[in-house]
Amino acid sequence: MEDSIATATGHGQVQVYFSTNSPDIELPEEKRQLRVPTDVRRYGLSQILNSESMLDTSAPIPFDFLINGTFLRTTIDEYLVANGLSSETTLNLQYVRSLIPPLYEASFEHDDWVSCVDVLSGSSAAGKWSGKTVSAGQERILSGSYDGLLRIWNKSGQVIATSTSSSAGGHTSSIKSAKFISSTQIASAGLDRTVRIWKYSEVEDGFSGELKPTLELYGHKAGIDSIDVHGPSSRILTASTDGMIGLWTTQKASAPAVNTSLLNSGPTAKRRKLTTSTSTTQRGPLSLISSHTAPVSAVIFNPLDATVGYSASHDHTIRTFDLATSTVVDTRTTSHPLLSLSALPGISTQLLAAGTSARHITLLDPRISASSTQVMTLRGHTNKIVSLSPDPESNYGLVSGSHDGTCRVWDLRSSRQGTKDEGNGLVGEAVYVVERDSQKDQAKRPVGGEGIKVFGVSWDKDVGIVSAGEDKMVQINRGRGVTRAENS
Repeated sequence: MEDSIATATGHGQVQVYFSTNSPDIELPEEKRQLRVPTDVRRYGLSQILNSESMLDTSAPIPFDFLINGTFLRTTIDEYLVANGLSSETTLNLQYVRSLIPPLYEASFEHDDWVSCVDVLSGSSAAGKWSGKTVSAGQERILSGSYDGLLRIWNKSGQVIATSTSSSAGGHTSSIKSAKFISSTQIASAGLDRTVRIWKYSEVEDGFSGELKPTLELYGHKAGIDSIDVHGPSSRILTASTDGMIGLWTTQKASAPAVNTSLLNSGPTAKRRKLTTSTSTTQRGPLSLISSHTAPVSAVIFNPLDATVGYSASHDHTIRTFDLATSTVVDTRTTSHPLLSLSALPGISTQLLAAGTSARHITLLDPRISASSTQVMTLRGHTNKIVSLSPDPESNYGLVSGSHDGTCRVWDLRSSRQGTKDEGNGLVGEAVYVVERDSQKDQAKRPVGGEGIKVFGVSWDKDVGIVSAGEDKMVQINRGRGVTRAENS
């Protein structure tokens, strides 16, 4: 068997050892080690595994192959040369079912640009914080729009609820960020400089609901671009173009009094003058943290420790905060303005991913020495990257949304050594590109993402990749095991 496979071409040979984490496609021990041609690539190795003398599959299974945690994207010979290895080396090849692309499922149309999306499901953080099960088919999608309204949808594209207008306690300007805190509570923020807390309820039939404003939070002196929430502690983080990080509570009784001067200035003042009173409680921040020297574009809680927060700014820095004392404990400086931020927990060392104005994603490890910052760069977008979300089923995946009109799916195991122009570090390239369904006709597709910019993206295990943009659409794409091969 070994001779027939190894001598199929006139090229050299190398000994490999096949392994997998999928019991249903595991080779018997006596078949795992053999010699293969060094000019073989992923497809050829997949053919070898599917052959009658190996797995003998009834239908071919496409495989990907990992060497030392990184996908093989070259010939074996090129891999050996690049890594200074001899053909006498035995290579350990871990095989997994090939990645499945996230296929288009549905789109929901708005009246205006859609700035942000979030998902409530049985597997989402808010779903788990709710204390009750969100059953299959009852998932909800939250969207925020430039028209100042929140909308909650079911997966069929029906609007279950729409937030109240500015005259009834709603936002007075565009919403930039919104999150489910639980199945019954939502937080939103935007260009009117406020954070608003909403009570969400549905009638029993599940086809209609209500969003009622319950709390208005004031403190920022400019628009709020990003929020993050932590349901168990009733805390909210905000990032504002005033350069401040805000820490807030959703509990009225423990929230500080509002600075009344903020009620009489800014975008909310006009509405205040039209009404003599409001039924919505107004409160101030637990703290406002000043550390950045430019607008703050993104802020997140550490998903493993909610007493720690991270922020990203146009001043090129990512900062780590001790939220118990409202102090900065670490600063990492990058080469470009930062526009988005996400955490990838669960890898041996937790990573932060930051989207830049320079069209790439920088990966940092906040726990290693500040003298060593960049772990990897993800390249491929052709415009700035304004939204990021981790793969809920993998420690290695994330999705990005860009003003180039695409979302891109990344697998950190799919990497190569960068060129001198790329900084010589590890470079990752997208494994899938998700286009806007509203622009299927490539001939009519605007150059540079004009008219189709993606503003927000959220990746949920049960619903899929939900994205929103300038095309006034919420779009859902879904594929099982996109960066986690099924059963592996």
